[in-house]
Amino acid sequence: MRKLILDELNRATIEEFKAQQKLPVVVVLDNVRSMHNIGSIFRTSDGFAVDQICLCGITAQPPHREIEKTALGATQSVNWTYYADTTHALKQLRADGYKIIAIEQAQDSVMLNAFTPDKNAKYALIFGNEVNGVSDEVMQLIDTCIEIPQFGTKHSFNIVVSAGIVLWDFFAKLEL
Repeated sequence: MRKLILDELNRATIEEFKAQQKLPVVVVLDNVRSMHNIGSIFRTSDGFAVDQICLCGITAQPPHREIEKTALGATQSVNWTYYADTTHALKQLRADGYKIIAIEQAQDSVMLNAFTPDKNAKYALIFGNEVNGVSDEVMQLIDTCIEIPQFGTKHSFNIVVSAGIVLWDFFAKLEL
C-alpha cells in the first residue's frame, strides 16, 4: 500500500467547492478564544462541506496569521459571517429556518449516538468557549442539546475534537 500524492486526491477547487451541495449545517462559534481552534474548525468544516460558520463575540475573524496556521486556506472556501453577539446570530438562523442545537453537557441533553437528524431540516450547531462552554444566555435559545458520550476521567473534549466528532456524525447520518 502507498499513500496517495496530492494530485491523486482530486480535490475540488475553491470555485467547485462553493458550487457543490453542502451539509445543511451552520457551525456557530460562541466566544471561542483560540485562533488555532478557529482555524482547525474552518479546516474541518471544509472537509465536511459545511454550509457556513458564524463567528460570534470574541471569536477572531480571518484574515489572521494564527487562524491560517491551522485553517490552511479553508477560510477562503468556507463561507463565514461575524456577529458581535451570539444571540443575534441565533435569531437570524432561526428566522432562516435552522434548528438550533448546542453541543454541551446539560440536563436533558441527547447523546450524540441517540440523535437522528431530520434529512429535511437545517441545523445550527453551537460550539462554546474552551473554558466556559456554550453561554447560559445562548442555552436559553436552543431547540435541543447534544452531548458527546465520554468514558474517561476528563470532563470534556477539546472544541476541535468535539466539532470533528459531531460534524462527522451529521455527515454520516445525513448521507450526502
